[in-house]
Amino acid sequence: MLAGLLLLRDKLGQSYVPAAVWPDSRRDLAYLTGAAERTLAERRGTVLGLDPGDTERIPSGTVHVGYPVETDAEVMGAVVLDLRTRPEPELQAVLRQLLWGAGWLEALLRKRQIARDAAVLERASIALDLVQAVQEHRNLGPAAMALVNELATLVKADRISLGVERNGKLELRAISRTAWFDRKSQLVETIENAMEEAIDQEAGVAWPVLPGPRGKVNVAQRDLAVRSGAAAVLTVPLVSGGRPMGALTLERNQGPEFDATSLMLCQVIAELLGPTLEIRLDGERWFAGRIVEKLAEWRDKLIGPRQPAIKLGAVLLLSAILFLVVAEGAFRVSARTFVEGAVQRAAVAPFDGYVRDAFVRAGDTVRQGEILATLDDRDLKLEQVKWETEKEQVARKYREALAKRDRAAYRVLAAQLSQAEAQLALIEEKLVRTQLVAPFDGVVVSGDLSQMLGAPVEKGKVLFELAPLDKYRVILTVDERDIAYVAGGQRGELALTGITGGTLPFVVKTVTSVSTAQEGRNFFRVEAQLENASARLRPGMEGVGKVSVDERPLIWIWTRNFVNWARISLWTWLP
Repeated sequence: MLAGLLLLRDKLGQSYVPAAVWPDSRRDLAYLTGAAERTLAERRGTVLGLDPGDTERIPSGTVHVGYPVETDAEVMGAVVLDLRTRPEPELQAVLRQLLWGAGWLEALLRKRQIARDAAVLERASIALDLVQAVQEHRNLGPAAMALVNELATLVKADRISLGVERNGKLELRAISRTAWFDRKSQLVETIENAMEEAIDQEAGVAWPVLPGPRGKVNVAQRDLAVRSGAAAVLTVPLVSGGRPMGALTLERNQGPEFDATSLMLCQVIAELLGPTLEIRLDGERWFAGRIVEKLAEWRDKLIGPRQPAIKLGAVLLLSAILFLVVAEGAFRVSARTFVEGAVQRAAVAPFDGYVRDAFVRAGDTVRQGEILATLDDRDLKLEQVKWETEKEQVARKYREALAKRDRAAYRVLAAQLSQAEAQLALIEEKLVRTQLVAPFDGVVVSGDLSQMLGAPVEKGKVLFELAPLDKYRVILTVDERDIAYVAGGQRGELALTGITGGTLPFVVKTVTSVSTAQEGRNFFRVEAQLENASARLRPGMEGVGKVSVDERPLIWIWTRNFVNWARISLWTWLP
């Protein structure tokens, strides 16, 4: 064998580079490129130099033998040999030996791949454990503390610090196994400098320097190692959305230095947990900061070349606002309303007695003079008989005294006779009043004695309330926030729950100064008169009345309650 070459795929998998050269590693074997390209293209053992057409590329008396190296049906490289010309059976033996040797290379490459896969799985497992530890906390402080504590145990670091950027300034937020630290101390300042050094370079920085390409500045890492007495320092930036938003700084006081494996693990963790930590950082921002960010985002959407639907919506919204500011509408004050009779008469018990009959109840229509109810008159009739008898006796004695010309006796008897006549007249008046009659045509507003027959009633007790059917008044309970807009003479409309399909016009007559508290607010009583009373109208009906005030801008009408509330609240809080 004159020379040999082993080509393997590079780390990026884009080209093949020499992995071994025989007999001298400094020897240029570029002339074997043709055999290597043919072997990789055909993915089988090849021999160049046997065909007459190969004599131009290969010196006479030599042959080039190539064999591919494959793992999992993927070409990982090729072996190319420069041999002296020999018979075909010997070339077949060379190919067999290359086949056996390629098997050994394939096993070695597979072992290396398995080791790399195991390292990737280990890093993924560590990263998932840290993600789980962070996800258990909703706030940034506990999440950052859980991250640095877990990571310190996994990578065997004596101290891990985490810092985040806010408003362009880096702030240290957590130190492993440390519940509290002085943010103004020199050590904290040195750690933050090391973090800013890695963030500015957007790459991991270590001290002592890791083997690899030069050019990274690690002055702050060295200063941190000197100040804290650490044997090794490593800082990696936390990345979210392709930009650094913080950093992790790892320190070891003794033991091995940080290597490329540690750097890769920390970079994976930083890229994986960066977005999660940024979400929790955004949760700590003030409300105004979020508003400014949202406004900037909407500004970019409105000004940018895309999203025409948002632009059309903004134009429509602006047009609607301008319309509300310019357009005017009818300003009306709404209030809960109920109907009362213009005159309301009460039928009361004229004396202590018992209910004998009840002919009407609430809701019935009655005519003037119609009997509403009667009281028991048996006791009164007995007393009437008593006083009639008493009157006859006194009258007989009075006549006898007159016949005897007994002046003193007939004067006494005359007084007794007058007393008996007065008592008798009183009883007769009570007998008349045992019948409660309607004073006018109307409707019974309240009162029902049908369930009280035989029950006692006291003198002065209201038994019925009556209201006329042709005269009504409307009572509006106006909120104190709107009472200033209501005045006598204003017109309005009334919609009653019991009379649907139309409204009744009315005119405000009186705005009283009497207020009542309902549901924690004050309401004033406003009296109005109906212009056209409906035949179906009844006292006690309720509904909603609206008083027309004047014409106002629509935006003022719809926002006045909120503006008044805000004004009062501001006045309350002002000193």
